[in-house]
Amino acid sequence: MTAAPPSPPAEMRQVMVGLGLAMLLSALDQTIVVTAMPTIGADLGEPENLPWIVTAYLIAATVVTPLYGKFADVYGRRIVLLVGVATFIAGSLACALAPSIAALAAARFLQGLGGGGLIALSQTVVADLVSPRERGRYQTYFAAVFVTSSIAGPALGGFFAQYAHWSLIFWINLPLGLAALVIVNSRLKRLPERRHPHSVDYLGAGFLVMASGAMVLALGWGGTRYPWTSAPILGLLGLSSLFWLLFARRTRTADEPLIPMRILSLGIVRDAVASSSFGLGAFVGLSVVMPIYFEVGAGLSAHDSGLALIPLMVATVAGATFSGRMMAVVHHYKLIPLLGLGAGTLAAAAAAWKAGSVSFFTLNLLLTVVTLGVGTMLPIATVCVQNAVLARDLGTATATTQFFRQLGASVIVALFAALALGGGRAEYITESKLSPDDLARLVASFRLVFAALAVCMALSFVFMARMEERPLRGEKRR
Repeated sequence: MTAAPPSPPAEMRQVMVGLGLAMLLSALDQTIVVTAMPTIGADLGEPENLPWIVTAYLIAATVVTPLYGKFADVYGRRIVLLVGVATFIAGSLACALAPSIAALAAARFLQGLGGGGLIALSQTVVADLVSPRERGRYQTYFAAVFVTSSIAGPALGGFFAQYAHWSLIFWINLPLGLAALVIVNSRLKRLPERRHPHSVDYLGAGFLVMASGAMVLALGWGGTRYPWTSAPILGLLGLSSLFWLLFARRTRTADEPLIPMRILSLGIVRDAVASSSFGLGAFVGLSVVMPIYFEVGAGLSAHDSGLALIPLMVATVAGATFSGRMMAVVHHYKLIPLLGLGAGTLAAAAAAWKAGSVSFFTLNLLLTVVTLGVGTMLPIATVCVQNAVLARDLGTATATTQFFRQLGASVIVALFAALALGGGRAEYITESKLSPDDLARLVASFRLVFAALAVCMALSFVFMARMEERPLRGEKRR
């Protein structure tokens, strides 16, 4: 139940450099793409399929995350992390050379197969080396990565799209990825490998892939490519339900299921996962659709749209940094995310109510409060899950948390995109100036997006309030 003996500070800093680079690949890729999406749509065509640039990555990253956790427990953290980075580099190269939206979505899927485990694996390595009470302090290192990606990502994405070529947002991953390969290998091979005698449930993994993939496809196509009540959408939803049932049955009957019942049976795990799934899903969904509003509705350039996203991204990191550090010193550490999520819910409801009638500055301020609230919840949920499980399940539990977060993100991205593009012609996102009728449709669509955002934030609040507040291992309660 305890972490490994503490490593010397100098060695820990070297380890964090390697992990930080690996995490930067995944974190930067999620922020640099969104501001270039309208430009990519204008260049490659098929603007109605633009959300798949994000959704394809999320589907792949989601379905492989539990496998990364299991493989890390069985084969060791370092080798699995290296495989993930190498796959991510190959996917980035394919993205940069993609000649169409379909090819780009396929390349993004490959990229997601590599990036899906990078964040969870990095968190697992830290969990191996640091007690839960001290783990929040290392949010500073992770926060530095996310600050970098949050500020540089939207700005670089908009800059490349407006002044150079959108493919540079993928070419930049090659030198970063090669550096991560070298540093991760040289730093982590000095540490003892943590391996545990697990087997991998490939049949259960197959059920999980089919269930989550069919669900996200249905949500991505529903209301845009096909009506919600059409045969393709209902068929996909039915197929998803069937494979979820098969996965649930396999989880109950397998000798060692992909996600063990000893993890899923813990109420604290279920509540933490649910809270973080709704919260992170709301944040990612918002970051994907807001460039459409900024560039089409507010008339911003791709570069300025990237700058407009920076407050939302930085607020998330600021909230995570603050709550992560306060975990070691605050007795009732759950109070911080509850306040943040409560304020975020009210801000999202206000954005839905006043959409179209408030200034651009006021709207962005409300959305910044939302993302600040999401940030306060993320480290609390992760550390509480790690604090509740056995040491042999750290990799699997951390990856399970990340899996459901990404599943929530992929579903909510598809939902937000369907709402954002469902109120008018999808082609209007490539037009330089909207007609009054199209602008009214866009505002009405985003009013629905903000209402859905408020619901997600409220659900994240409810599950965080339900979550048991256990003493952290290594903590001296007063």
